Parts: sequence; structure tokens; C-alpha cells
Amino acid sequence: MIERTLAILKPDCVKKNLVGEVIAHITKAGFTIRALRMVRLTPETAGAFYEVHKGKPFFNGLVEFMCSGPCVPIALEKTNAVSDFRTVIGATDPAEAGSGTVRKLYASSKGENIVHGSDSPENAANEISFFFSGKELAV
Repeated sequence: MIERTLAILKPDCVKKNLVGEVIAHITKAGFTIRALRMVRLTPETAGAFYEVHKGKPFFNGLVEFMCSGPCVPIALEKTNAVSDFRTVIGATDPAEAGSGTVRKLYASSKGENIVHGSDSPENAANEISFFFSGKELAV
């Protein structure tokens, strides 16, 4: 079944000038880009996006990190997009990520792990609409 998922190339990805390499990795895995932009999150927008993690010990650090530089949200489409994308990016901790995954190749730590990926089709729909209106999604 064709699904959409959200990727966010995080500030460490942009800072390391890896946006092109990571996008190439994603498209080589069969994903179609439906929308893409570069943004600079504020503490309010990052806090709203990651609200599901509010109250967890890592929340404040995550919000601070996501505001530390520009990031690139990307709406992606593919059969089984959510699960396939999570396979492509690998485990949150790059030390535990599989060989050839985005995080194994490019991430430096669990905190600076290059990319966000939606964890369910329902969250993907909410996350995509956080960054893109329906008319911005190329079909």
C-alpha cells in the first residue's frame, strides 16, 4: 500500500553539508519526494512538533538541538513508506544502526543522529501536515 512518511534532515545533517548525500540515499531506496523545504525551527515550533515527548528527560535537549540550525523536512511516498524508511535510516543510536543505514553512515551520536522518521502512518500524516499544506504536496 502506498504511504507517506516524514523525514527531517536535522541541523547536524545540514551543518555537515550532508543533505545531498542523505537525499540521494533516500531516493535510491525507492522513495519519491512529494514536498521539501529548508526551515529554521523556533523553540515554540520544535516544542509543538515534539510535544509527544514533553516531560521526557531528553525533551529540552531535543528542542534545543532542533533549533540550533536549519533543518529540511521532506514528505516522502512509497509502498510501506513508514516501516521502509525506518529501516533505511537505522536505529536511533548509530552504534546500533545496521550497516549501510543513514545513521550508521553519517550520524555521530544518539542525540545528533542526522534524521527524523515518522513512527506510524497516523503520526506521518500529522507530521507532514505540520510542515506542508495539502496543496504543497506534489502528486
